[in-house]
Amino acid sequence: MNTTDARRVLETALICAQQPLAVRELRVLFNDELGADTIKSLLGDLQQEWAQRGVELVQVASGWRFQSRPAMREYLDRLHPEKPPRYTRAVLETLAIIAYRQPVTRGDMEEIRGVTINALILKQLEDRGWIEVIGHREAPGRPALFATTRQFLDDLGLASLDQLPVLETPAQQAGILSSLGQPGDDKQPSLDIETPAGSAVADAAAATDERADDDQAQAVET
Repeated sequence: MNTTDARRVLETALICAQQPLAVRELRVLFNDELGADTIKSLLGDLQQEWAQRGVELVQVASGWRFQSRPAMREYLDRLHPEKPPRYTRAVLETLAIIAYRQPVTRGDMEEIRGVTINALILKQLEDRGWIEVIGHREAPGRPALFATTRQFLDDLGLASLDQLPVLETPAQQAGILSSLGQPGDDKQPSLDIETPAGSAVADAAAATDERADDDQAQAVET
């Protein structure tokens, strides 16, 4: 198979794929006759071919995928004008702490935020597939250690945590992660919040957490 045909096979597979494809999966297309380095070189060629189009080929944590360019978002949003609910500040700040300080326990998060974090907020993030328990700290009660998942990186369009911008405060970090609430398109799955079972309880918990933030801020001002 020549280079042109190999690129066409890769292009077709990636366009038709529902999820990002890793290099090891792409090698299966060629019965492992092409090495990983050759596949990566062909993917680089494809990136150049699509450089001037509205869709781009990118590498994320789980592999490679085609997705719309950010500049196309305002046009694609017209296909889905209704805006679904966004995550609350409490949820985003909790997610930001996990992303930037992982692995962390619930106690660590509460110490950083200065308020109690309702367990339902963590469950909401777990249900979305953005965080998971990766172990337990050797301390009294053996608290769970939370970290982000590959799905979290995929949804942010990142290949690794190293690509997160360097920011100091949970509020700044939450602002960056607020892009998780932006709608996507059919080639880049929607990142809007999906209402899980019992979401009313979770929303109430988040609201309580936010009110605690406000009360604390007023106390400081006083």
